Amino acid sequence: MDHPVAVTQASFLWVIPALPLAGAVVNALLGWKLQRALGRRAVHAIAVAAVVASFLVALLFFTRMLGLGAEERTLHERLWNLFTAGRLSADLAFSLDPLSMALVLVITGIGALIHVFSIGYMADEPAYWRFFCYLNLFVFAMLLLVMGDNFVVMFFGWEGVGLASYLLIAFWYTDPQKAAAGMKAFVVNRIGDFGFLLGLLLLFWALGGAWTPRPAALRNLEYQPVPELGAFAAATDAAQAEALAPLVEGVKVGPTLSFRELRDQIAVEATGVRARLDGATIWGLPVLALVGILLFVGAMGKSAQLPLYVWLPDAMAGPTPVSALIHAATMVTAGVYMVARLSFLFALSASAMGWVALVGALTAAFAASIGFFQYDIKKVLAYSTVSQLGFMFIGVGVGAYWAGTYHLVTHAFFKATLFLGSGSVILGCHHEQDMRKMGGLGQHMPITRWTYLVACIAIAGFPVANGFYSKDEILWKAFTSDHLALFGAPVPWLGPAIYLLGILTAIGTAFYMYRSYYMTFTGSYRGGAAGHDGHGVDAGHGDGHDRGHAHVPHESPWTITAVLAVLAVGSVLSLFLGLPTLWTGVAPAFERWLEPVVAEVHFREAAHGTEWLFQLFGVLAATVGWLSARALYKDGRSQVPARLKERFARAWNVVYQKYYVDELYDLVVVGPAVRLAGLLSWIDKRVVDGLVHLVGAIGRLVAELDGAIDRYLVDGAVNAVAFGTAGLGRSLRRIQTGHVQTYLYGALGGALVVVLLNFLIR
Repeated sequence: MDHPVAVTQASFLWVIPALPLAGAVVNALLGWKLQRALGRRAVHAIAVAAVVASFLVALLFFTRMLGLGAEERTLHERLWNLFTAGRLSADLAFSLDPLSMALVLVITGIGALIHVFSIGYMADEPAYWRFFCYLNLFVFAMLLLVMGDNFVVMFFGWEGVGLASYLLIAFWYTDPQKAAAGMKAFVVNRIGDFGFLLGLLLLFWALGGAWTPRPAALRNLEYQPVPELGAFAAATDAAQAEALAPLVEGVKVGPTLSFRELRDQIAVEATGVRARLDGATIWGLPVLALVGILLFVGAMGKSAQLPLYVWLPDAMAGPTPVSALIHAATMVTAGVYMVARLSFLFALSASAMGWVALVGALTAAFAASIGFFQYDIKKVLAYSTVSQLGFMFIGVGVGAYWAGTYHLVTHAFFKATLFLGSGSVILGCHHEQDMRKMGGLGQHMPITRWTYLVACIAIAGFPVANGFYSKDEILWKAFTSDHLALFGAPVPWLGPAIYLLGILTAIGTAFYMYRSYYMTFTGSYRGGAAGHDGHGVDAGHGDGHDRGHAHVPHESPWTITAVLAVLAVGSVLSLFLGLPTLWTGVAPAFERWLEPVVAEVHFREAAHGTEWLFQLFGVLAATVGWLSARALYKDGRSQVPARLKERFARAWNVVYQKYYVDELYDLVVVGPAVRLAGLLSWIDKRVVDGLVHLVGAIGRLVAELDGAIDRYLVDGAVNAVAFGTAGLGRSLRRIQTGHVQTYLYGALGGALVVVLLNFLIR
């Protein structure tokens, strides 16, 4: 990656995200009419066709990409300029390279299968059109996120995904609990987004200048732009902004929002950008480390990492297809994609990489431990998702970007199978989600059982399915990494420590996933009369499933079982993308696919025998977890779990209550925030409003005084003049008699007075 990216211009890339958007718009405007006039088939036909068509168009571009050289597989299309501000210009532009293409195929392919699954699962939902409208909107936003050529388009998708997830999680918004779950997801993600924006702004400023100490001043730092970069030069349109950018070996240098331009500036040493960023500090902290950590805060929110993971388990309040779409194939992997997309930036900071990997490892272990004792089948899968996301961040954190992204792909297959399988179980058990009220479903729901088992094999890490190859590669790269740092200091033991935590988590993963399988599908059926006892979250739909009557579990319709079968097959066949070099003598196919677009990080060399041994450790970890779950939960006969629960009741309760993290948030964050809001409300009502009322009262008093002056002084004076004039007029009116003799006498008298005065004056 020491040369600029070779770009191949393409047309009609915009069609891929436009098709789901069109489906969402049509159902938003006409869906309720179509559902009323033509039935539900018209609604889902539009939604499913939009996503399937998007997948087919993506396949066409994938075929075209395969025909290009490895260094030429960046397809680009510019539609129009969004804005120009001085040197800065951002376009509505789309880009497809091997990384984004992999995500597009996952989003549209698995997204289409989830749409088909929803036809059967949401069959009795009154707001059927609204559900499919939101699904299409979500797919559009996710495609915008991964196909955006710059931070602006990506951020539109980033926020769009947040909005669509809120709408889907709170789909049954008339239930306060479900509405609160949607709001919780929305708010927690906004916290992460704030960190993402701070990191982006800090990076933007660092590309155009530096911070210098400013003693003897209130501000201890002063931002100084680099003059030759012209970061603050004026431009009125995109062409002028392009002309103002200095070029070094064909690479534009300076502040940019384009991923490709940013990558080129760092890759080409002659630009000096990498050297300047390496030495840049702010408040004594390395800018690159701070930028990486702040961007990762955004990923922590979107991808549910400690401590911003709390929204994801509650997001199970949405319909089960939503859980599969959001928590398996799309939204929660957005943070992983962002780190992989900016791998050239994260690879420059060992501290940023160390923190990403460490937080991922801690999250994986923490979430896995909570999954041990959950009884709601969807909650088990929710914490499993948080844990598996932790594995992905271990991968991208240690620099194994292809392995982290590959785990994203494998996870999309087996976790979608698990979530949709749980939905099939919930539907077959008439909306029961408590695994203690299941059991024996294997004989009633054979297709669901076998597909769920295949997914369990994959996530546990057995070599016959895809999960082994992605997870094993991540842990191996973690063990052989010696380049990680924390707080700016190298920590050579961090990689092996992460490996140890990861292998223990792998044992736990196999345990709680096989626990869910055995509690659900083996033994005898423990359910009774249908009815929702508070455990399930899908109670808002399915009024036509005879709730409230005795029932026997049943297999789901073909729209559900066919999707499960396809996903289960994908969980096996996708293993061929990650066959290790140790087995084949060549790099894994997926690693070769991503090699031109992700940063290269070097790992410690190790003997082949050591690698074989560590692969054996991975298989042993899966086996230990599986056999432990089998001994304790198969057929529901063992009394050991009950005895252990009774003996370690306090510890069990702490884990079952999710370590009281939500309660801690309520105590430390939510409670003080609510009390602060109450205090501010009191200040607003009592102090601010009181001051406003006081000013108003003073204003009224002044107005009344002014009115009194106006009435009694001004009006009084005016009235006095009027009354005086009227009185004088009345007096003079007496002189007007109408007799000529009287007037002559008056004139004569006046003349005499004049003569007399003249005589006296002289």
